[in-house]
Amino acid sequence: MIKKRTKTADISVVGGSGLWAVGCGQERGKAKTGNGCQSRIARLPSTVHRPLPTAHCSLPFPPFPSNIFDRMWRGIRYTLYAISGIVLGGLTFEAATLPRVSGLADTNPATTSMIEARVREAQINGAQPKRVQIWVPLEKISPQLQRAVLAGEDTNFATHHGFDYAAIQTAYDQAQKEAEKEAKQEGENDSWLPNMPDFKRGASTISQQLAKNLYLSSERSFMRKGQEAIITYFMERSLSKKRILEIYLNVIEWGDGIYGAEAASQYYFHKPAANLNPREAAFLSAMIPNPRTVFNPQVNPKRVARRQRIILRGMPAVRMPPGTG
Repeated sequence: MIKKRTKTADISVVGGSGLWAVGCGQERGKAKTGNGCQSRIARLPSTVHRPLPTAHCSLPFPPFPSNIFDRMWRGIRYTLYAISGIVLGGLTFEAATLPRVSGLADTNPATTSMIEARVREAQINGAQPKRVQIWVPLEKISPQLQRAVLAGEDTNFATHHGFDYAAIQTAYDQAQKEAEKEAKQEGENDSWLPNMPDFKRGASTISQQLAKNLYLSSERSFMRKGQEAIITYFMERSLSKKRILEIYLNVIEWGDGIYGAEAASQYYFHKPAANLNPREAAFLSAMIPNPRTVFNPQVNPKRVARRQRIILRGMPAVRMPPGTG
């Protein structure tokens, strides 16, 4: 646009059209006073061919590119694609390198990640590692113990597909309230999950606990939880509920160097696991969350007894999977 500045007006030439416009010549930002001037449109010779904007006043800032939002959205979209690809690739790699749980259908695990961790701890402390474990089929484990373990750890074990976080949290919250009430009645200011905030937040199904116990460390991280979820998924689809419960009851920790229901029954009650009565079964189930410290009956007998009573009350309502107690 060719703009000729005069005392009274701005003259703008619209390129290619041969038109010219006269606008008021007051400075931008000031109101026009007096009679001023009137805008007019006239015809200029067609020889003037300079592109000009139609407005006689230029914008105070350059026009915003119309395609900037398209560029931004394209960048965001490609970034999301890249992140999704990395995550998917990582999960695929993890799935390819994780253990094949299908072999557990007819083979008992020789050891577990938990057992090996305890062995390393003992060696670091200069102590002799302890391991007492007697493998028995589920038929030789008291139905009362099977029921008590589900009542204490995973009441919906028979119906869920490996994951039931909300129900487990609800059950633990209710049990916590009952334990606190009983503690107050006994004149104690103690709950049944003291100093264990991570335990409450990380409550898991029996299938998840078994996946962690067999193959993973106790580290709390996003990667470890992802591995646990993948193993649990395939475990639930490769093994029956009966087999999952059988392995679980034979490998979990029940004290310092004590693993499995048979070893625990012999150590605490001097009898086979098949002969446990409801109270004895509830006692062993009460220890499972942390048998070496928090729920060690030799260290915290009242705490264990409170949880034992809560489990006893919940046992009759437990639904057992086919082929179990």
